[in-house]
Amino acid sequence: MSSPARRVIHTGQAMVDLVLEVGTLPERGGNVMADSATRYAGGAVTIVVAAARSGGLAVLAGAVGTGPNGDLVRDVLAAEGIEASAPPVADLDTGECVVLVEPSAERTFVTTRAAERRITRDSLATSGPAHGDLVCVSGYTLLPPTRDPLLGWLEDLPGGVQVVLDPGAPFTTFEPDVVDRVLARTTVWTSNAAEARDLTGGPAPEPAASAAAAAAGAEHEDGADLVALAEAVAERLAPGAVVVVRDGPRGCVVRAEQTSTLVPGFPQTAVDTNGAGDTHTGVLCAGVADGLPWVEAARRANAAAAVKVTRRGPATSPTADEVDAFLRAR
Repeated sequence: MSSPARRVIHTGQAMVDLVLEVGTLPERGGNVMADSATRYAGGAVTIVVAAARSGGLAVLAGAVGTGPNGDLVRDVLAAEGIEASAPPVADLDTGECVVLVEPSAERTFVTTRAAERRITRDSLATSGPAHGDLVCVSGYTLLPPTRDPLLGWLEDLPGGVQVVLDPGAPFTTFEPDVVDRVLARTTVWTSNAAEARDLTGGPAPEPAASAAAAAAGAEHEDGADLVALAEAVAERLAPGAVVVVRDGPRGCVVRAEQTSTLVPGFPQTAVDTNGAGDTHTGVLCAGVADGLPWVEAARRANAAAAVKVTRRGPATSPTADEVDAFLRAR
């Protein structure tokens, strides 16, 4: 008798991104004209869509509102075969995130709070996590009012459920007790290098000796700085926890089973970096859920993120076949 398929369950905020492409950010009190304006389902949707397109069974446990934004989120989830386990929030629509994208592909966010913040321990429990499932947690869900129900639910999860923490920028600003409680339950940490440095107190990277050296990727070519960050993060987690620290086109370091491995990235000319980290997390989790070793899952995640930054919009992860083709070409 075969074991049940492992699922990727996300507890975070499914939102609608209003993406405005601008030539430059306005000065305070100023005004700029956007070249385009597009609405996408984003936030946690980006991660579960990436997981589903990689062949994973994905579930959104977070709250979805009723109204035009909630309808857009549900339509996208349904089209990708993703379950939204919690009942809709009856009296409030899903919130929006205004995303300003510059020609460099850098993005700036302004986020509202609405129905996606209406989670409870009971609503999260509708996802029914079981042994082997990967439960994804965003540091942004640890802001009030979602903090307490999420923490209580996490600490009551059954054994064998992996908790995947994507800390986000706010994580290390929380009270030390909150940080320690989350880290105690975390079995997989996945973040960018800046977030890892925030946790460990590691130094910011030194500037490259020249623009040419930076363009060639000469600085930290061996990834020793990322390895050191991953190992410092691991010291804050329970024994056996996996750590992934990514750094854009440089790729990522995976620390698993006491071994740190640099997994090279695939530099691309980016048009939109919004959702690249979330795409990486979704594909990484789907690969592990399917039985891939962490390093191989990370290689596929690097490839998926590289493809994603060449596409506009947050939830534009490539399919598994597209990742396969990308890797074959390299």
